[in-house]
Amino acid sequence: MTDTATALRQSVFVSAGDLSAELAGSRPPVLLDLRFRTDDHDRRHSYLAGHIPGAVYVDLQRELAGDPGGFRGYRPLPRIEDLQSAARGWGLNDDSDVVVYDDDTGLQAGRAWWVLRWGGMKSVRMLDGGYDAWLRDGLPVTQEIPAPAPGNVTLTEGNLPQFGAGRAPWYVRNGVLLDSRGPDNYRGGPTAPDAPRRGHIPGATHAPTFENLDAEGMLRPAGELQARFEALGATGNQPIGVYCGGGVSAAHQIAVLASLGIPAALFPGSWSAWQSDPLRPVARGAQPWGGSEGEQE
Repeated sequence: MTDTATALRQSVFVSAGDLSAELAGSRPPVLLDLRFRTDDHDRRHSYLAGHIPGAVYVDLQRELAGDPGGFRGYRPLPRIEDLQSAARGWGLNDDSDVVVYDDDTGLQAGRAWWVLRWGGMKSVRMLDGGYDAWLRDGLPVTQEIPAPAPGNVTLTEGNLPQFGAGRAPWYVRNGVLLDSRGPDNYRGGPTAPDAPRRGHIPGATHAPTFENLDAEGMLRPAGELQARFEALGATGNQPIGVYCGGGVSAAHQIAVLASLGIPAALFPGSWSAWQSDPLRPVARGAQPWGGSEGEQE
């Protein structure tokens, strides 16, 4: 990679070895531990079993999202005053260097990266490969719970681009709309009358976030990622919107794009917000518009 490409990547992702060295330095970063699953929101029990020394546990559903419901989706953005209060409790100051990680190769930590950057934090990075990468390198873990001094960070909303459901078709017409979910969710299919609808936003290009990672959950080389996004039409020469199920894995995809110098906007409510309105169309199948391999309703 060129020096510029390396600097871009290192501004978003940090390796386990480099993080270990920084933690031993005179000004260690603030470490935030994100552990979350759609079927197991509060994973404090996993954090308590072992985490990187000094890491503060963050509850994604309660601290990095607002109240769900209506057309807002499962995980709308938190109120900025609530986010600021939580961030101060984590020990964040305006000049803090923050590193976030999870135990799922970073796919959940991407939400923290995006929300904190949206709130105005300047230096936020993700641990490449997450907690598993730390363990593979034989680095120390602990069960001790840190007690950070309260921080004084001041956050302001709107420092990263976002959009709502009404804007999603605009990205299809004027740029590219990337769907970050896995194949089954993208293709969708019949649903029970009272169940959430399945499928994708008509015209959205399928771009699973996990394809940015190798078999060990590490970020793929920059050249491979650049080629992948070029093939998807996401070159940075046109507007890019990204969504997933509830604004988590899409945030990780935006971080990967940022590591290549490609800006993109997040649909925080994502599919959960889109499908909640029965008047919005749904495409099914492997193609952006449905068609021969799918259908629309």
